Amino acid sequence: MPQLSISTAERNQYRALAHHLKPVVLVGDQGLTEAVLNEIETHLHAHQLIKIRINEEQRSVRNEQLQTICSQLEAEPIHHLGKTLVIYRRNPFKPALLSKTPDNELHNPMRRDRNEPYTPKKYAAEGLKKTRTGGLKRKK
Repeated sequence: MPQLSISTAERNQYRALAHHLKPVVLVGDQGLTEAVLNEIETHLHAHQLIKIRINEEQRSVRNEQLQTICSQLEAEPIHHLGKTLVIYRRNPFKPALLSKTPDNELHNPMRRDRNEPYTPKKYAAEGLKKTRTGGLKRKK
């Protein structure tokens, strides 16, 4: 297992944030190819915290693949449960996942604020956001 540069408390908070995530990269029978590593790189850049599903029966091989991924992509291993891996790499151009909000809660980009109205996916995909009065406006 690679040496962690984050504390155990931070690691536990990242595990909690990753609980609801679905695997975004599937490592198939071909193993860790260059294309798979590029896909993991892309998702780490976009999301910072991702789940990876590995289709390998032996745990030792999965541990080796986790070490390879983390060393080549300079990521942190957060959790390894069965065939699912959770890894994290900070993107300096995005807000930190563990930054505190004014209400002293963790920032979770997947969760909307208390007073923020629900925006259906079809509007969000078009770059629109619902206002409190029910109207639509462009996201900034």
